[in-house]
Amino acid sequence: MRFSMSLFSSIGKKLFMGLSGLMLSGFIVVHLLGNLALLNPDRDPFNKYAHFLTHGLGNAIYVAEFLLAAIFIIHIVYAVAVTWGNWMARPVGYAKVTNAGGTSRKSIASTTMIYGGVLIAIFTVMHLYHFKFGEVIMYTTKDGQQIRDLYAVVYQFFGNIWNTVFYIVVMLILGFHLSHGVWSAFQSLGLNGRRFTPFIQGFGYVFAVIMGVGFIGLPFYIYFLTGGAQ
Repeated sequence: MRFSMSLFSSIGKKLFMGLSGLMLSGFIVVHLLGNLALLNPDRDPFNKYAHFLTHGLGNAIYVAEFLLAAIFIIHIVYAVAVTWGNWMARPVGYAKVTNAGGTSRKSIASTTMIYGGVLIAIFTVMHLYHFKFGEVIMYTTKDGQQIRDLYAVVYQFFGNIWNTVFYIVVMLILGFHLSHGVWSAFQSLGLNGRRFTPFIQGFGYVFAVIMGVGFIGLPFYIYFLTGGAQ
C-alpha cells in the first residue's frame, strides 16, 4: 500500500515524470546522432544503420521498443497527473508569469509544458506513421544487400516545403519543452541547491539549443540545400 501510494503522491509523480523525462532525453540524443548520417550524400551508412536497428538486433528491438513506449506513456501519464494537480491547487490562473524566486524558475516554457507535450506526442505518432510504417522503397547496398531505402523516404518527405516547415516548428516546440524539462527533472530528483541549480538550469538551456538546432538542421539542409534530391 505504501509503495502504491508513493507512486501517486505529489513527490512520487514528479519523481517518475522527471526520471522518465531524462530517459527520453537520452533517447533523443541517440536518435539525433543516428540521424546525422542523413547529411552524408552516400545513403549506404544511414540505410545500413536503420536496417541494423530494425533487423540486426533480432528480438531485442521489440524489447527496446516496448521499454521506450512504456517510458513515453509513463511520462505522459505523470505529466498529466502533475499538471492536473497543479490546476486543482490553483484554480485561478496566473495573471502574470513571473519567477517566484529560490529554486522556482517560472516562465512561459514552464507554464506551457503540458501543451507542448501534447503536440510532441501527436507528432511522435505521425513521425512513426511516416517513417517506420510508411512507404517502402528498396535499395541495393554496395555489398549487394537488399534493404529498405529509408534515406530516400526521408529526403522525399523533406522535399516538401510544408512537411519541412511543420517539422521545424515542432522541433522548436521540443527545444522549448527541453529548456525547462531537463533542469526541472533534476530538481524533481532532489538534485538542487544554491550552486547546482544555476548550473543545471544552464545545462538544460544548452542541451535544448543543441537538440533543437540539430533536429532543425536536418530538414533545413535537405530542403534548402539539396531540394530533397538523393
